[in-house]
Amino acid sequence: MLDGTRDGAKGFLTDMFGAAVRSADPRSVLEGFLPEKPKGRCVVVGAGKAAALMAAALEDAWPDVPLEGTVVTRYGHSVPTRRIEVLEAAHPVPDAASEHAARRILARLHGLTPDDLVLALISGGGSALLALPADGLTLEDKMIVNRLLLASGAGINDMNRVRRRLSAIKGGRLALAARPARLVTLAISDVPGDDPRAIASGPTVFDPEAADDLGDLARRLGPDLPEGARRPLTSPQPASEPFEADYRLIATPQMALEAAAAHAHKAGVTPLLLGDALEGEAREAGILMAGIARSVRRHGHPAPAPLLLLSGGETTVTIGAGKPGRGGRNTEFLLSLAVALKGEAGVYALAGDTDGIDGTEDAAGAFVAPDTLARAHGMGLDPAAFLAGHDSYTLFDRLGDLLRTGPTLTNVNDIRAILIA
Repeated sequence: MLDGTRDGAKGFLTDMFGAAVRSADPRSVLEGFLPEKPKGRCVVVGAGKAAALMAAALEDAWPDVPLEGTVVTRYGHSVPTRRIEVLEAAHPVPDAASEHAARRILARLHGLTPDDLVLALISGGGSALLALPADGLTLEDKMIVNRLLLASGAGINDMNRVRRRLSAIKGGRLALAARPARLVTLAISDVPGDDPRAIASGPTVFDPEAADDLGDLARRLGPDLPEGARRPLTSPQPASEPFEADYRLIATPQMALEAAAAHAHKAGVTPLLLGDALEGEAREAGILMAGIARSVRRHGHPAPAPLLLLSGGETTVTIGAGKPGRGGRNTEFLLSLAVALKGEAGVYALAGDTDGIDGTEDAAGAFVAPDTLARAHGMGLDPAAFLAGHDSYTLFDRLGDLLRTGPTLTNVNDIRAILIA
């Protein structure tokens, strides 16, 4: 049963987050989604924060298959493999290693036959890690576009529409390069709605929006958008021929939320799942969730306490004028929640990115309790000022309430949990 103390609530929420992450561990789930073994070669390609661990899990599952190929993951996310090459590159802004990895992966697909099998291991983060500029663009152009996207407040789906348009490997182009071999994609979703086009910008699936006018998005990115990127976003593009894809989701945000809910049930706490695809500004989401938590405390609606409000998806942080502080969407959400709750008794929260990295920081997220504001004020810190300066990481670091897991080597997006005891 749940211990009603601050430490008890923190332990419960931390263990719940761990259960959600474990539900997406490739070593536990990948084998059940593997296709029939091929008659010919088996070439493995992939990209994402989970790509190296997925490759290692595949090697364990198919010890009798002569595997070959290359996957790319984020710096620091590699694991030992025996037969599949693992490269590392930058995230969230690509670097030269990202372009090298994309070219290396495409080279692996040369000379295949209908008897061969290509297994594509795809997970969140793959878009930046697999950066091959389309004709007329440079890697520097792509890097500028990624920085503009991250600061724009654009949702993940709009980000991926831009990334697909500016890539020579995303938007189904990797699938075309694999022909005539059979292609099977094993994917871990980190996007709202589990849209295959948005997971790593869809390198193995047809993009029906390939010919759409993305002028509105180009204007949103502003005058610093490189001309080489502006042209393909604002001018008509040729439509491509549709094709079918064998695409298998081995882990999703919804599965992780259900694992978190099962953990709550065991502790005698009722879970209420609010959705796996919540988007919008992080600070606005914090205000909204604070209102729901107060309603539970004061009126028993939408359900009585003890209750765990669970949500997934990916909020955004729009950086305005001035130099921002340190933080990610989860710590910003939590600080906004704490400011809105004003020390409401019996309400605790934890939010974190399941890959272990909130934005670009070294923490997955943080923990909030009824005493968060009082402790901050006691240290001479103004939480509202930290929120206005997008400096949530610094505040939670000073309070000792950051959630540090290290890289988890998987990624099913954010888990936000609010416990009303």
